[in-house]
Amino acid sequence: MDRRARIYVAGHTGMVGAAIVRELRAAGFENLLLVPRSELDLTDQRAVRDFFVEHRPRYVVDSAARVGGIEANLTYPAEFLYENLTIQNNLIWSAKETSVETFLFLGSSCIYPRDCPQPMREEYLMNGRPEPTNEAYAYAKIAGMKLCEYIHREFGRNFVSCMPTNIYGEGDNFDPSSSHVIPSLLRRMQEAKESEAAEVVVWGTGESRREFMHVDDLANAVVWLLMNHRSPRFLNVGTGEDISVRSLAERIRSLVGYEGDLVFDASKPDGMPRKVLDVSPLHRSGWRHRIGFDEGLERAYAWYLSYVHEAPQRIREPLHPA
Repeated sequence: MDRRARIYVAGHTGMVGAAIVRELRAAGFENLLLVPRSELDLTDQRAVRDFFVEHRPRYVVDSAARVGGIEANLTYPAEFLYENLTIQNNLIWSAKETSVETFLFLGSSCIYPRDCPQPMREEYLMNGRPEPTNEAYAYAKIAGMKLCEYIHREFGRNFVSCMPTNIYGEGDNFDPSSSHVIPSLLRRMQEAKESEAAEVVVWGTGESRREFMHVDDLANAVVWLLMNHRSPRFLNVGTGEDISVRSLAERIRSLVGYEGDLVFDASKPDGMPRKVLDVSPLHRSGWRHRIGFDEGLERAYAWYLSYVHEAPQRIREPLHPA
């Protein structure tokens, strides 16, 4: 892979995109094409096409998406489906039409069926319906992954995909209306500690299990895949380790130093009962995660305290697609 070649990172202002930019620069890639949403609306097909024609990137990483937790997915399913389909179709097809050499599409482990065997292997895709609480987002990501696969097979172009597990870390979204479970619990327990609240309510029974990976590990995997992955078959990217939501909440309570009670609201949805990836194909290919969960949580909490808690106006714009 030519380190002098132009690389476009779509979604570089988000947590994942920003980490990918850091990793690319650390690996010696400096010819990065970074355009904020204010200058390029990824839902505008003509604008995206003109951008690719003008700048002709050789490599593209697509980390742009409208994202959110269970509440946001349930509230805005039409927007999640439409905006993600529009963004990824514009990017993928413009890249294909302008002869991009390698296009890497980032999906999500939510593409797997709700009742998927565990750990989830790549061949289990579409063997059942997705979890209803993130169905719209899952269908969009499946479509993007399939489009890359078909371009790879039909046109012989290196359009590839990876499916990351749940990601957290520095730069996360702590907005209460759209954040995922780790930033949501970090923020709410910190606020409960300061207000001396008697309890923090956690959605669901606490029995569902989730896998989490630090965003810097994902960024490292993305750069590795850019340099090494040449197959239309997508690869899971994760740690292969999971934890119950109850244990996660207790660990965050201990980290924050909150002494109140945790109340699990079973009237709220759990989402999938368990979601952990089989990452053995990626391990056999030569890549493994490096950041342990305790270290990653400490880093995420420290970032929240210094960057968001002390300056609430800096909370990331919720559902930012670019």
